[in-house]
Amino acid sequence: MQSRSVSHARGIDVSRWQGSIDWKQVREAGISFVFIKASQGSSLEDPKFVENVQGAKAAGLLVGAYHFLGAASAAAARQEAKHFVETMKKAGPLAWFDLPPVLDYENNPAGISRAAINQAAAAFLEEVERLTGRQPILYTGNAFAANFDESLGRYDLWIARYSETRVPDDRPAWNKWTFWQYTDSGRINGITGKVDLNVYAGTLSDLKAYASQGNTGNGAAGSSGGIREVSPWAEASWREAVENGLFDDARPGDPMTREEAAVLVNRLLRELRQRIEAQERRIESLKRGTDIL
Repeated sequence: MQSRSVSHARGIDVSRWQGSIDWKQVREAGISFVFIKASQGSSLEDPKFVENVQGAKAAGLLVGAYHFLGAASAAAARQEAKHFVETMKKAGPLAWFDLPPVLDYENNPAGISRAAINQAAAAFLEEVERLTGRQPILYTGNAFAANFDESLGRYDLWIARYSETRVPDDRPAWNKWTFWQYTDSGRINGITGKVDLNVYAGTLSDLKAYASQGNTGNGAAGSSGGIREVSPWAEASWREAVENGLFDDARPGDPMTREEAAVLVNRLLRELRQRIEAQERRIESLKRGTDIL
């Protein structure tokens, strides 16, 4: 695979093990993106996930989320995918995540076959894509990557290879990486202790274009099908907006186009005019000493 370059955008990945993070200092240290652990298995949630997402977004970093897979079957992997997406929603709208969701699949404690590994990975990735409308990334180690077959090569690769001199090895599914985690012992201002360091296979401008492409089409939340589930934090407001005729009940998690914004503004203005006219009629009726219908 390709080597790193000093021009590549720099990033980190974090979980609860990094404790409380000063995201402003992280950003000032030249870090432009972060992958944040959201969940693991079928029920575990990283206790720092929401705090980390909100802090990183406020500091101006490009943010993605990852899930550590524990499933040993396709059915279990699909359940973990649902858990992952529900956990992501607790941090805010799915559209807030600049970078694609990530499957972290790096070991095989159950000792399942290579075929079963590929089935579990495919099931998870396909389910996440179905639920979010966005094509995920697969994270794995340099050695474990040999387990994945060519069918998974359509997913971008985030590879772990801790070396200053050796590049990641070509594997059946990939001959290039999109993100490279090149050390697990980095030091960055704003974080106490060690942290994983990563690079993106391009400049910061390239990374922003990559993130933008993912959010607007070809696997974006706004692509065909949309996000059909309402985030828990928005349920009451969404239902009220639907009942008031401001939205139909489709695609609650989709980003809004300019056309849809124009329709919404016109509906709001029409509702406002109707209320003003009703109030004016009431005032006139009161002036005449009569009641209104």
